[in-house]
Amino acid sequence: MNAPIIDPLQGDFPEVIEEYLERGIMKCIAFNRRGTLLAAGCADGTCLIWDFMTRGIAREFKDDDCVASVTSVCWSKYGHRILVSAADKSLTLWDVVRGEKITRTTLQQTPLQARLHPGSSTPSICLVCPLSSAPMIVDLDTGSVTVLPVSPTEGGNGFAPCSKNKFSDGSAPFTPTAACFNKYGDLVYLGNSKGEILIIDHKSVQVRGIVLVPGCAVIKNMVFSRNGQYILTNSNDRIIRIYENLLPIKNALTGLDEATNGLNDLEGVEKLKAVGAQCLALFREFQDSVTRVHWKAPCFSGDGEWVVGGSANKGEHKIYIWDRAGHLVKILEGPKEAIIDLAWHPVRPVVVSVSLSGFVYIWAKDYTENWSAFAPDFKELEENEEYIEREDEFDLNPDMEKVKESGVDEDEDVDIIGVEKDSTFSDSDMSGDEICFLPADPIPDAPEQQDKCVGSSSKLGESNQSGSPSSDGAGQNGQVNHESSPFEGEDAGTIKRKRKPSEKVLELQAEKVKKPPQKTKPSG
Repeated sequence: MNAPIIDPLQGDFPEVIEEYLERGIMKCIAFNRRGTLLAAGCADGTCLIWDFMTRGIAREFKDDDCVASVTSVCWSKYGHRILVSAADKSLTLWDVVRGEKITRTTLQQTPLQARLHPGSSTPSICLVCPLSSAPMIVDLDTGSVTVLPVSPTEGGNGFAPCSKNKFSDGSAPFTPTAACFNKYGDLVYLGNSKGEILIIDHKSVQVRGIVLVPGCAVIKNMVFSRNGQYILTNSNDRIIRIYENLLPIKNALTGLDEATNGLNDLEGVEKLKAVGAQCLALFREFQDSVTRVHWKAPCFSGDGEWVVGGSANKGEHKIYIWDRAGHLVKILEGPKEAIIDLAWHPVRPVVVSVSLSGFVYIWAKDYTENWSAFAPDFKELEENEEYIEREDEFDLNPDMEKVKESGVDEDEDVDIIGVEKDSTFSDSDMSGDEICFLPADPIPDAPEQQDKCVGSSSKLGESNQSGSPSSDGAGQNGQVNHESSPFEGEDAGTIKRKRKPSEKVLELQAEKVKKPPQKTKPSG
């Protein structure tokens, strides 16, 4: 992207709050791959699936065994499964379509974040970042746990020491550590409290490379871009850094082996650092040099052209947007409450943020009507103008209306079955078995309640025709009942919409109430 040529203020990024979602106290959010469904974890342990097109709830998952707050939600590659981690140390895997719980696993530590393996359509392996222990690989089918190393050894074999309780500098053994899979899940990138990015082969549990982050500050967040070409880190020094991935996007482990084979003359940590230099290269740094704020939930846009980060200050809802060249292009200001989670729509210029009170705000671009964009010869008028028609303006002139010959072969067969590939997604990401929408399950009215409604409305109509003051008073004071009960039926088989009584009818009813009832003389 060429910033001097393209005006950054006219970019395709969100500008205003379009809408907000409210249901319970939502804590974390995640889009599916197409951005058609939005998962939200709530404080009561519920996981909601919002249809992002209609902004309605399509599914609601509630585990009776879980009453603690949800800490993270993660979709599988094609949307068939969703993983929910909670503060009660549980991991629950759900079947999205059937709404059934597949499995539930309880850990020894509280999981702050859990991510399913991105290379499988029905994954059973996930990467968990607990609160007070090292990141781990969890097999949801068997319940087995493999703890990942958080620091290399001086011997250079790549395995972290398990017997030591402290690092060499005497710091705490396990601070909350960030980790993420690469695009296809064959490597794990882990950021520790020493400001190091460890490249780990999670199958052999071996550190294959080390990248030193400038400043050596604690790494709080790590996330890959959608295309796998860049990785973002959020450090405790209040700087967001982007590294370019130098390994092949596909078969990254094979490329890592080739990089390691060329460094046989080095050993130990020096070899790991040399390998890391061939895996990641620092690309950009983002920070607010004036306010020096900490960042919350930074991430990439769907196309990787924009970087977004929320302010971690309490009492403000500010979202910063940079282009990939490092220019700050927009600061979005929302309500006076902190941000706890943030997500960019995979396809559209839409950002979704979660506030401390549990509301989900949807930020979208503020589009303005530009009718001249539909036709190049269209002219917008500020006010009405009188148009004088030329005498021959609409006369037919065959010589001037010669049809240009087109280069389209009219005898060529037209493909009406094939589906055009979306340029937003790579070929390997295309799947006909992907879940984009969930069918709605309408809840019909109960027959007993419907009959009761018809019967009560018909009785109300009969009582309005009688001349008793009590019934007339009910009719006069019951105008809300006329409007709130929309159906009136003569029998149980026909249902008609109740019309609102006119002002003349209401006046007659009022006069009828004022008149005292006439006393009849007893006969004989």
